[in-house]
Amino acid sequence: VQLQASGGGLVQAGDSLTLSCAASGRAFSSYGLGWLRQAPGKEREFVAAISVATYYADSVKGRFTISRDNAKNMVYLQTNSLKPEDTAVYYCVAKLFTSARTMGVPGKEYDSWGQGTLVTVSS
Repeated sequence: VQLQASGGGLVQAGDSLTLSCAASGRAFSSYGLGWLRQAPGKEREFVAAISVATYYADSVKGRFTISRDNAKNMVYLQTNSLKPEDTAVYYCVAKLFTSARTMGVPGKEYDSWGQGTLVTVSS
């Protein structure tokens, strides 16, 4: 599956933003899907994942919501109450037959990556 992320932008602290990731290819519903992010000068980190369940990093739990639309081959990340520390390039990822919890295992390798979309949160 090929992924194309979009929806990033410049927002103020406390604002909301919805990131989208469009997938092309077969068997989309069989993929675990997720979002990772990489802030300037920092390592890439897991944000959220979805299969039939969802799984979130503690840093975004309660503020971000991941969802998917298998009919449209789309995955979304609704980000609320954004903080300056959420500033990063956000990547969507996919791995076949993988649970949400497993998608969040540190160092996990994924089958596909989107190109990344930049979210900048000003204070």
